[in-house]
Amino acid sequence: MAFTAFSTALSALSAHTTAVDVVSNNLANLNTPGFKTSTVVFHDLVTQSLGLGETQVGLGVARPLTLRQFAQGALQSSSGSLDAAIQGDGFFVLRDARGAMLLTRAGNFHVDNEGNLLTATGERVQGWTETGGVVDTNRPIGNIVVPVGTLRAPRSTASFWFNANLNSAGVVGEASGTFSTPIEVIDSLGSTHVLTVTFTKTDVNQWDYEITIPGADVTAGTPGEPFSIITGSVTFDERGRLTSPDQAAGPINFTISGLASGAEDLEVNWVLYQSDGTPTLTQYAQISAVAAVSQDGLPPSQLVKVGLVDGGRILAQYSNGEQRVVGQLALAVVRNPDSLMAVGNNNFQLTALSAMPAIGLPQTGGRGKVLGSSLESSTVDIAQEFTNLIVLQRGYQANARVVSAVDEISQETMAMKR
Repeated sequence: MAFTAFSTALSALSAHTTAVDVVSNNLANLNTPGFKTSTVVFHDLVTQSLGLGETQVGLGVARPLTLRQFAQGALQSSSGSLDAAIQGDGFFVLRDARGAMLLTRAGNFHVDNEGNLLTATGERVQGWTETGGVVDTNRPIGNIVVPVGTLRAPRSTASFWFNANLNSAGVVGEASGTFSTPIEVIDSLGSTHVLTVTFTKTDVNQWDYEITIPGADVTAGTPGEPFSIITGSVTFDERGRLTSPDQAAGPINFTISGLASGAEDLEVNWVLYQSDGTPTLTQYAQISAVAAVSQDGLPPSQLVKVGLVDGGRILAQYSNGEQRVVGQLALAVVRNPDSLMAVGNNNFQLTALSAMPAIGLPQTGGRGKVLGSSLESSTVDIAQEFTNLIVLQRGYQANARVVSAVDEISQETMAMKR
């Protein structure tokens, strides 16, 4: 009998020690990003029947089970441009050095010298990377690689447009009947050329135009003198609306050949109508002026920085102001996340009891939202853990007293033969 009581008390001491270890681990990870607290579940051992089964004496407590609670942690803003947090269900998908898949809620990422997006402990973050200027999320996921220190090639101008009003009160042959505006275009080598569009009033509601380029910019030109590229005319109706060329004619196309910079010939479209059919030129009784100018060429540019924004998109910003999506994070959801096994470094691994993870874009298929420049805090509640620690300590002390009491009973039993 005394032997059974000893073993029962010892099992309780061992179980409470394990539970204190769990509480200790929770408190140790109070400030670990994405950490999920664990709870302890005690369960008794099979009972021993005495006599005819009318008396049952328990054999103690088994090693306690630990259950990880995947509750939402508090989201906090961070200064890391590549930090990310998940609001809702889901895990970031990783690959370790052996290629095994891991899952994590910790989004404190960084980039190595080869452009690989990594966790704080070196696992590779999975998702989709730009290929041929497109991030194709229909392809299988892989290591996310972002551009590092790259020089982006220039993009030559293919079209330009400007919103301008030509003064309907302008007088033919006078200064009021002439208006000019400059337009910058970029060639295939990234050199900038300033075109000049000059309007000259020739009649009521009719203007001639001429587009010129500095003579020094083309081999056929004369330095210091404008070189004519194209001429034509535009016509307006009695309400100041552009009627010729009409929208059906499309943009005015012209070629700038023989560039002195050595770039290829420029094929340029002058767009006179917006996508909704609104003309970019008007003729009202107001001073001739330009309200807006746009062209689609880009000079060569250096990568300035790479950042992660809401939705899990990775943006690269270049020195010319251009921003491009160069990557997309993937999220995985597991139907029974409590079956995952923690393997350290804030990572989890699938077990034989885990459902297969469903991988896809954030905010689809039940997956949560990814917030950029944020981190998910640990779900450890320090007040709750201290309370658990007090309860477990009392349980340990009580069972230690059982050991002392059984020891005294054993001594009294042995003293009976004297």
